[in-house]
Amino acid sequence: MNTPAYQDETKSFKERAAALVSEMTLEEKVFQTLFNAPAIERLGVKAYNYWNEALHGVARAGVATVFPQAIGLAAAFDEDMMEEIGDTISTEARAKFNMQAKYGDRDIYKGLTFWSPNVNMFRDPRWGRGHETYGEDPYLSSRLGVRFIKGLQGHDKKYMKVAACAKHFAVHSGPEDLRHEFNAKVSEQDLYETYLPAFEACVREAKVEAVMGAYNRTNDEPCCGSKKLLVDILRGKWDFDGHVTSDCWALKDFHEFHMVTKNEEETVALAMNNGCDLNCGNMYIHLLQAVKDGLVEEKTIDRALTRLFTTRMKLGLFDKPEEVPFNKIGYDQVDTKENRALNLKASKKTIVLLKNEKNTLPLCLDKIQTIGVIGPNADNRKALVGNYEGTASEYITVLEGIREYVGDRARIFYSEGCHLFKDRVQGLGQPNDRLAEAKAVADMSDVVIAVMGLDPGLEGEEGDQGNEFASGDKPNLNLPGLQEELLKVLKESGKPVILVLLSGSALAVGWADENLPAVVQAWYPGAQGGRAVAQMLFGEYSPEGKLPVTFYRTNEELPAFTDYAMKGRTYRYMTNEALYPFGYGLSYTAFTFSGANVTGTPETGAEVSVTVTNTGKMAGAETVQVYVKSPMAGAPNAQLKALKKVSLAPGECKTVKLHLSEKSFGVYNEKAERVIVPGGYEVYVGASAPDKRSVALTGKAPEKFMLTAANAKVISE
Repeated sequence: MNTPAYQDETKSFKERAAALVSEMTLEEKVFQTLFNAPAIERLGVKAYNYWNEALHGVARAGVATVFPQAIGLAAAFDEDMMEEIGDTISTEARAKFNMQAKYGDRDIYKGLTFWSPNVNMFRDPRWGRGHETYGEDPYLSSRLGVRFIKGLQGHDKKYMKVAACAKHFAVHSGPEDLRHEFNAKVSEQDLYETYLPAFEACVREAKVEAVMGAYNRTNDEPCCGSKKLLVDILRGKWDFDGHVTSDCWALKDFHEFHMVTKNEEETVALAMNNGCDLNCGNMYIHLLQAVKDGLVEEKTIDRALTRLFTTRMKLGLFDKPEEVPFNKIGYDQVDTKENRALNLKASKKTIVLLKNEKNTLPLCLDKIQTIGVIGPNADNRKALVGNYEGTASEYITVLEGIREYVGDRARIFYSEGCHLFKDRVQGLGQPNDRLAEAKAVADMSDVVIAVMGLDPGLEGEEGDQGNEFASGDKPNLNLPGLQEELLKVLKESGKPVILVLLSGSALAVGWADENLPAVVQAWYPGAQGGRAVAQMLFGEYSPEGKLPVTFYRTNEELPAFTDYAMKGRTYRYMTNEALYPFGYGLSYTAFTFSGANVTGTPETGAEVSVTVTNTGKMAGAETVQVYVKSPMAGAPNAQLKALKKVSLAPGECKTVKLHLSEKSFGVYNEKAERVIVPGGYEVYVGASAPDKRSVALTGKAPEKFMLTAANAKVISE
């Protein structure tokens, strides 16, 4: 008996996929374009559900390691760690998949196609889903996204470990309550300079297997059916060879809210003809009628299915089980001791020390008898994990972490202090019904640790539970509810008050910066987060995180939320002084930079070298940051273009070498050309951005170098 061509392992995956598709009826083909693709028993095709999530750990399918939320991982400024975490996630993903397959479980969140990472730009701090991203900078997001994808997809020469997906393509960052009808209007310059680079890196460098379209329109075209985005750029300019999926139920928005098509048949034709291969939703069942009406050719569906089955074949789902190395990963690889240790290490690396007046931190337990832990996030598990999360086998809140660390060396008093955003904790109580308790705790304590901020019920995706606050987005940058009022009362106690913020985005905490001795940004630090925070507060390690977003002084300085022009947004275009700038973060130890040198030209690229020495008394890590400022009129402020995390023992030094390509100097113009213009280019080498506020906060200025471009040049893409 002849082996069917799609089972012939001597052929390429794409050839086998095309052969398999050729055996299907039109109806079978149509149902395979849905995310919950049914089995085709006569062809040996098993049911497969494409919908799975792994933003910061395998999500929504039971126990898995729950790492810090993506925005926190970004604060580590650590590319190597991102790949290590991606690799750990994909190991757990394979272990869970193998176990589920053994018991016949092919449900949603049980496949090997993971709709992560989210590499949208966090352009506005009010956006509720910003904590799913790697922040506001295209370069940082590119580097972290690439390494995370490589960790997920693996390095086997034949098979993918799991399939990653870069989302949401493109120009997508709120408002959440308008996303189904919103038209994001952007210039060509902003599109290419800000919104596309992270996606391009994921496609060209990481070879990401899938890309997800966004809900909104971009310059009038719905993203999941955009010829410009999906045909001209993604497959035309970038040579993307994987598959495209819609966001979930995004296609029905074409005719219901965007009003660019008249009915379901026109909608599915627009999406399919422009290369949206997979439908998260059920709209593609209308492809049957669209083919009959001549709106879609059957060969176009064949093209989509060839891409989809190529992905499944790359995952080894059509080969002999013993041929696929990842099938050997057992369920004992989920939630291991090593994975929990990596999770704790990641949590430690993400925490950013924003203020530390007179070395208030670390706290010395020998001098403390009583500790007050106060605030709505002190014992809030939701504030550990963010959204798109899995289920941890153990959660350690900040309160629990402090109790565990302190033991019986000091007495701990606790009060919730206030509700996270309401004016009372108990529904039948009077406003501020925990204030007296908080005052008592402060009065009895030698030091107060105030744990405040947000949780994913206050910032997240439209439709998530708990989004009664503001449809997922933040109405402003203030601490919600009574939190700032409570902070002022705690300050009045006369005790030192340390503010620990758990949030996925920037908050305007100007009062705290002016009045409290120490401020810590801990993000949503993962299931082990409470341990990481406690150990940082008491000096078990030195904080090393840097801000991946700007902390503004007030939301009043921001452009309108619906304005997608970058002018006035993020450190790259803002003119006002930040409260805490992008790239900023303090340490318990001290670092010096010496021997910095930059050689080369903008037209050919440059080499950067600098020696970093730990001159303090604690081991620690510093991030070498290199920024470039183009002389082109209208160019962004100095932009991050290279980085390297360096870990050093006290007294130790290391020389760091970094490369700046010609693209590091190029800036896009309104024709979407990346250009080098004649003139002087500023290159800054240091531990922060070169803005005045960063210099004032750190007491150090990055070293400045000038490189001259003699000629104009358009950089080929």
